[in-house]
Amino acid sequence: MSTITDTPHQAGPREWLGLAVLALPTLLLSIDVSVLHLAVPHISEGLDPSASQMLWIIDIYGFLIAGFLVTMGTLGDRVGRRKLLLIGAAAFGVASVAAAYADTPAALIAARAALGITGATLMPSTLALISNMFRDARQRGVAIAVWVTMFSVGIALGPVVGGAMLEYFWWGSVFLLGVPVMALLLVAGPVLLPEYRDEQAGRVDLVSVALSLAAILPVIYGLKEIANDGVSALPLLVLVVGLAVSAVFVRRQRTLESPLLDFRLFGNPAFRTSLVTLLLSMLVAGGTYLFVTQYLQLVGGLSPMKAGLYLLPAAFALIVTAVVSPIAASKIRPAYVVAVGLVVSALGHVTLALADSTSGIAQVVTGFAFVYAGGGPLIALGTDIVVGSAPPEQAGSAAAISETSTELGMALGVAILGSVGTAVYRSGVDVPAGVPDGAGDTLAGALEAAKGLSSDVAAAFADSGRAAFTDGMNVIGVIGALVALGTAVLVAVVIKFPPTGAAEEQAEEPAEEQAGEQAGEQAGESAESPAAPARQAAS
Repeated sequence: MSTITDTPHQAGPREWLGLAVLALPTLLLSIDVSVLHLAVPHISEGLDPSASQMLWIIDIYGFLIAGFLVTMGTLGDRVGRRKLLLIGAAAFGVASVAAAYADTPAALIAARAALGITGATLMPSTLALISNMFRDARQRGVAIAVWVTMFSVGIALGPVVGGAMLEYFWWGSVFLLGVPVMALLLVAGPVLLPEYRDEQAGRVDLVSVALSLAAILPVIYGLKEIANDGVSALPLLVLVVGLAVSAVFVRRQRTLESPLLDFRLFGNPAFRTSLVTLLLSMLVAGGTYLFVTQYLQLVGGLSPMKAGLYLLPAAFALIVTAVVSPIAASKIRPAYVVAVGLVVSALGHVTLALADSTSGIAQVVTGFAFVYAGGGPLIALGTDIVVGSAPPEQAGSAAAISETSTELGMALGVAILGSVGTAVYRSGVDVPAGVPDGAGDTLAGALEAAKGLSSDVAAAFADSGRAAFTDGMNVIGVIGALVALGTAVLVAVVIKFPPTGAAEEQAEEPAEEQAGEQAGEQAGESAESPAAPARQAAS
């Protein structure tokens, strides 16, 4: 088994091939997020689930991924990241087959739950392995950039791939996408991926595992229910319970010798700031993606497959900026690269804020492409800062924290910005007489209700709904621009890392000087390395 050292070395062909293997499950997990929504009508026809069962089919996957990320990230640090990844891949493949051939709603819910739990093993394990395989700061930045762009590519490809499969095969075929990917990972993983684990870590505290689930799951559930049905007593109560358990969880972690989540990591300002920025940016991205995809289909009249194709420019823009940003960060302070990207995102949000229901799809697609292009540096460098700031033996925990921040941000975005946009829509839509109560509460419902009206009334109702929906997207664009500009200032002021190349040279200087007369003096300067503050905080 490989051991963890602080001496950077250049990655070779084996590591880059390993990165390609690790990128595949990341792509698959993001496709899974978007492809199921296309399959909902087909699942309803095939299994006839109740409304409650359909909600669980859709939501339980995301709930359990978010709930188990911290546990699985820490477990990987203890039992071995490659081992956990391969176990999770095998279980994910089996669960995918079970979901594809489920013959009752309960069976599909159980299979989706298994997919969520096993999916939580994949995300932190892949990112933690990348941080260990690519010890050179520049190479690690590029590798993480490639890894994170797979999420955007998968989300964009989901409607395209899913639409094509549903056109020619049955609904369960969308779940079988995971089988060949996991089979390849199981074959290539032992050959291309080294094993890493923290030999000094203690046992996993099962009470902490239970507390983490009891904290995260109610929070995510409460946020999603508020997003779907508005503010009501039960979701608020569940949310408060989750926050209360979170406080108990934090207090317990501070008293354990070997905690499930080491909160001393948060003592590093760069770590904290990157997490906050990622959370806020994902919050905005979640709300923006929700409204842009609906705009393309409900206002622009595109099919789900065509809407997916129109999202590809944004995905391509994110890939380019995420891959280029580590190169730029070798010359310019990473915080400045991230800040400039956030300003670009702000321009994209402004473009969306100025769109109207008749301005055409091009303006929305362009604005969304700028939003994604500006987010590339943050996703690549922000994730790199979070993982690189942690001691190598805690890379799994740091990766899990980063992923949890992203998941929570997306959930908050759908809940908060979704509610804001819906409120704007409902206040602006002109519902004619004769439309049943609640039929105009969403644009999709309004367009469906308009089919039963006379042509003139239907046209006016549909136009009013499209205009009101676009007003909601405009408001979200304004909020997104303000958040992007605010976080740009925060990142530029707080994160003080020098260019990654300079940081790496400063980190290497002590090792080179140890044989010389100034070894002791130079060793003290190694605190300039990006990972040093977190290591000092965790020591």
